Amino acid sequence: MLTAGIDIGSITAKAAIFEAGKLLATKVIFTGYNAEAAGQKVYEEVLGEACLEKAFIEKIVSTGYGRNSVKFADKSYTEIMCHAAGAHFLNPHIRSIIDIGGQDSKAILLDDNGKVKNFVMNDKCAAGTGRFLEVMARAMEVNLDEFGAMSIKSKQPSKISSLCTVFAESEVISLIAKGEQRQDIIAGIHESIAARVSSMVGRVGIKEPVMITGGVARNIGVVHALEKKLGMKIEVSPYAQVNGAIGAAFLAALL
Repeated sequence: MLTAGIDIGSITAKAAIFEAGKLLATKVIFTGYNAEAAGQKVYEEVLGEACLEKAFIEKIVSTGYGRNSVKFADKSYTEIMCHAAGAHFLNPHIRSIIDIGGQDSKAILLDDNGKVKNFVMNDKCAAGTGRFLEVMARAMEVNLDEFGAMSIKSKQPSKISSLCTVFAESEVISLIAKGEQRQDIIAGIHESIAARVSSMVGRVGIKEPVMITGGVARNIGVVHALEKKLGMKIEVSPYAQVNGAIGAAFLAALL
């Protein structure tokens, strides 16, 4: 049985294709201003990656903030359900998930069967999300892809006290004016995110092993800062960014 999962996020749209419980292909594109068009495009491109035609796909599940824009999906599920299913597929031993996306962050606690036991979500404030990092990258005039590598060179991370994106940006601009090193400021930004996320994680209760998902998982600086703050190792899958789409494709096989 061939199934597809489509995850429409605020920054990127992701898709995955499963066949008989095996992952065949994944794709990531920018969402842009039209979530419906992004859903169509990422679906067509992942089919191309898998050398398949639409007629071969039996079931489709959508997820993400733009899941209702995927009109051709058979069903839609929340990001919580799909990230849980995706993480369990990638590693059945995972008991906690930290998902940091473009506009929200989540902490999810799983039971021994990979089902959602408890969760907490921050979708009211940009702090601790990918959007926060984007704003900081613009203020620093640094490519966001360079953030992780630069921050791990820091010997003395800058102190950024504000958890609000607007005020934190002002703090960063002040630190730049004072002549603090870029890698130290970036490391401070990552520690600020880690403080915000660890506070959220504390409310749900965390159990090892822990996996981080979402696009921010690609930032090794954020991962290291979280590991330091939580005092535990965090698993980063090569499929972290497409985890929600993988979970959606997995759940589609159960329809």
